[in-house]
Amino acid sequence: MRLLPLIAALLVFGWAESGIAQGPPLPDDERDGNGDMGFTLGQNYPNPFNPETRIPFELSERLFDAGEPVVVSIRIFNILQQYVAAPVAMGFMGGEGLPMLQLEYTSPGRYEAYWDGRDRNGNQVASGVYFVQMLVNGQTAMRKMFVTK
Repeated sequence: MRLLPLIAALLVFGWAESGIAQGPPLPDDERDGNGDMGFTLGQNYPNPFNPETRIPFELSERLFDAGEPVVVSIRIFNILQQYVAAPVAMGFMGGEGLPMLQLEYTSPGRYEAYWDGRDRNGNQVASGVYFVQMLVNGQTAMRKMFVTK
């Protein structure tokens, strides 16, 4: 299977043990001292996928306690940690289909981003392992995704 060399590369480079994309988020009492970040990056679905996927995320009420909007960015990276693309926002009040780069959310809730499996130049990406990174108020979460052909 073609994914095995990619998974082996993850283990060799230590990425699988660095906390990147290690399944569902841990309950608050099992985190490594960081506590609840106030947001959750869900696992994309379907996964593996071809050619498109949805990326669920949730913003908790705690993020909005100060009455300020919350800035959210979601980016896709390849196995070499090179930037590939930004998915687009679904159901975003500022406009559907905007790239998920520095979008300001004004209320808590469950949201989704959509990625069509294309890079920032519009080319279909190759099969393999990709990472989705979510950045909220300086805190980062990552998950692993698999593109199949």
